[in-house]
Amino acid sequence: MSIGLCRHSNRFGFSSQYAIKVAPFHKPYGARTALSARFEQTDNNSRTRLSALRLITDGDITAAVAPSLPDSGVDLYCGVGGSPEGILTSAALKALGGDMQLQMWPRDDEERERLVGQITPDELNRIYTVDDMVKGDSAVFCATGISDSSLLPGVKLVGTKAITHSILMRARSRTVRYIRAVHGLETKTIHLRSDQQDHKL
Repeated sequence: MSIGLCRHSNRFGFSSQYAIKVAPFHKPYGARTALSARFEQTDNNSRTRLSALRLITDGDITAAVAPSLPDSGVDLYCGVGGSPEGILTSAALKALGGDMQLQMWPRDDEERERLVGQITPDELNRIYTVDDMVKGDSAVFCATGISDSSLLPGVKLVGTKAITHSILMRARSRTVRYIRAVHGLETKTIHLRSDQQDHKL
């Protein structure tokens, strides 16, 4: 099952059926940047009201979190993604004080029929918010960049060292921590579940 991220809103200048509201706009139309993932209905009207529209093929979570970060350079994210990504993004936005709207978006009629047998039509058509997806304020979100994104830089190899960047967010205090770690690859080990032992990289 996929989640269609946010219902149409003229406030954002999108005439497409679905878009995500992740953060309020404080910029004129021509200075906005949007990210779009697998979003086939983004039209020319949307593009002319934005200074930049970047289409992405993966990295839904980092792209959806980016508009809630003050220095990401991204103002809006819209698209269709998986349910796990929607829940993880909700945890991050809860910690940032952001919000979004999500709606179930079956991929085809077969999936819709299967869902109708499991949930009510009202649940299928309901618009969910971050507070619906993540109850309370005990959520914690942590991520480490693998490849470069608007949220975090990717892994950088320097000789026998690997440099990683991580983000840790806590909903209760709305604290965001950035962690830069340098890993010595010559001494680093990885624990394999197959034999329950540590192995050098």
